[in-house]
Amino acid sequence: MATGMFQNGGADYFIDIVMCIDGTGSMSPIIEEVKSNALSFYKKFITALEAQDKHAAQVRIKVIVFRDYECDTNPMEESEFFLLPDQDREFNEFVSNIRAEGGGDIPENALEAIALALKSDWTTGGSKRRHAVLVFTDAEALELQARAGSANYPEGMPKDLGQLGEWWEGLDQTMGSTYQMKAGRLVIFAPSAYPWTNIQAWNRVWTTFSTAGHGLDDVEITNAIELLVGSV
Repeated sequence: MATGMFQNGGADYFIDIVMCIDGTGSMSPIIEEVKSNALSFYKKFITALEAQDKHAAQVRIKVIVFRDYECDTNPMEESEFFLLPDQDREFNEFVSNIRAEGGGDIPENALEAIALALKSDWTTGGSKRRHAVLVFTDAEALELQARAGSANYPEGMPKDLGQLGEWWEGLDQTMGSTYQMKAGRLVIFAPSAYPWTNIQAWNRVWTTFSTAGHGLDDVEITNAIELLVGSV
């Protein structure tokens, strides 16, 4: 592995990160900023780890771009996990091709994106792991199953926010995933609105509320990285 087999107090950390990015038209004013933050995240994360004398044996990043199942022909773009820095070119290409388009009126299918993130093929390697989900959006989210009758709506979604929370807390094993509750970390950049104000009550969640239509500054991204690094 290009990152090397380093250890933190005898524990080799395998870290997976899923970035859920709002790709609807309302994100147009800030999508380039979000993409820039996504592309620079790995290097900033590794630098912050090393500054605290911490090291990761493996880091992978996956991207899910979400829109609206009722309004868009491509409502959910889901990548594989990219092993970084080995697959840096493929990761950069996927992120660079994200366009802010469609979505209709707000809210969007952000909760389905989180559910799909949790259903990912998370790493089970290493003596310790982190399964982190980052959400970037300028809007509130639709209730789960609100678009269940639409074409391409995925099977096996939670029935509501409560069940999604049970997935997150490891209380409901029906999702069929290698996600591990103790490894889970959720970081949300979103407006102060439903469901983000509800989700902030979950365990191992950090929220940064911002005004819709405004981007994420370096301070906010740095704070998120420091929070993740502090949990390693």
